[in-house]
Amino acid sequence: MGILRKRGGAGWSAPDEFVAGNGLLHRRALLGRGLMLAGAAGVSAASGATGAAAEPLQNAEWSMHQGTTVEATGRRSKFEKDTVRILSNPKGEPRTQHARTPHHRLSGSITPSHLHFTILHNGIPDIDPEQHKLVIHGMVKQPMVFTMDKLMRYPMVTRQTFVECGGNSSLMFSNEPIQKDLQYLHGLVSNSEWTGVLLSTLLDEVGVDPKAVWMLPEGADTPLLTRSVPLKKAWDDAILVLYQNGERLMAEQGYPVRLLLPGWEGNMNTKYVRRIKITDQPAMSYYEARNYSPILPDYTAYKFYFVNEVKSFITSPSFGQSLKDPGYYEISGVAYSGTGRIERVMVSADGGKSWADAAVQGPTMHKAFTRFHIPWRWDGSPATLTSRAIDDGGNIQPLRADFVKERGQTLKPATNMMGFYSQHYNSLTSWGINAKGEIAHVYA
Repeated sequence: MGILRKRGGAGWSAPDEFVAGNGLLHRRALLGRGLMLAGAAGVSAASGATGAAAEPLQNAEWSMHQGTTVEATGRRSKFEKDTVRILSNPKGEPRTQHARTPHHRLSGSITPSHLHFTILHNGIPDIDPEQHKLVIHGMVKQPMVFTMDKLMRYPMVTRQTFVECGGNSSLMFSNEPIQKDLQYLHGLVSNSEWTGVLLSTLLDEVGVDPKAVWMLPEGADTPLLTRSVPLKKAWDDAILVLYQNGERLMAEQGYPVRLLLPGWEGNMNTKYVRRIKITDQPAMSYYEARNYSPILPDYTAYKFYFVNEVKSFITSPSFGQSLKDPGYYEISGVAYSGTGRIERVMVSADGGKSWADAAVQGPTMHKAFTRFHIPWRWDGSPATLTSRAIDDGGNIQPLRADFVKERGQTLKPATNMMGFYSQHYNSLTSWGINAKGEIAHVYA
């Protein structure tokens, strides 16, 4: 095993310190200012680097004239036109619409608001905030009506947290790996900074009956979507969100106000919330009684299964990308947990035979995306990349064999379609790389 050696304060130099099979390097290699991953062995074709004296610097066409005019709302470069969400219902037919986040084209931990995933059951309502109201009633001492103006006057908190659909990653229940990219496999989860009023503040004001144990939020869009939520979640960390990533909520994210239940499945985070009824029992609404009661192998159902458990996936390199040449690459991805902070992420390049600790980008946030990285030298031979996360409660991402044993697989062989109750997948995602650098979705 080679050892990285300090080189005059300029970083770490070759030979490499391999910490796991198939070329994984020690995570501290990322901390040096000059780990010249390509330069450690001289100039590398894999990096695309060239010597400073290779050719004189020329003024490109865009350096020769004035650029375009700044607009009132910023826009991306035209060269990033492929960084968009994929849509399940682009014509807006009267049915559910999905828009999936392109994780394979993003970095960092915050999802841009316009790329945050969304699911809408009958389009985006055009709600006038001057007329929208929130009612809290039921088992309370004093029912109250809150206008948006009134809500804006309350003390606010800001939390960074993810939102994930309970059906995210449902394709992973297939008994054969589906050859799709991250957008299809895991595109129904995103991470934002949310600002709003703690729901507990308003509950204190209305005075909740001690016998109450549930609440029933209701949205103002056409389906009037409702989900029963344990009242203890409201006292814990529920927020009535008014801002996303520093600006007022996106219309598709629940403008002018939505409920946020950090770490709990997306359908419970009611958008366009207009009413919260405090009760002593669940309502057994359509969504909780049918859509979000996943079926287990013994044909029983998870009832009131809310938490999105610890999970991770590698975003680069991943399906849809390719490795051009052998050489040094950075493996990067995201990890998150609905029960706490990410404590550790392990990465394997040999399908789980050996593991190395990735560098976790901090400070890590409670119930939020955490970006991880690890350097890797690909020698041109087949490799299988996968990641496994652990949170601060000791919860660890399950291996696929263990997950399938407990939760089953729901691919319908006759139709090649997924079963409807494929919920809460949090096992491993693996990418197989062949000698040509082509990347496939595999199970490991």
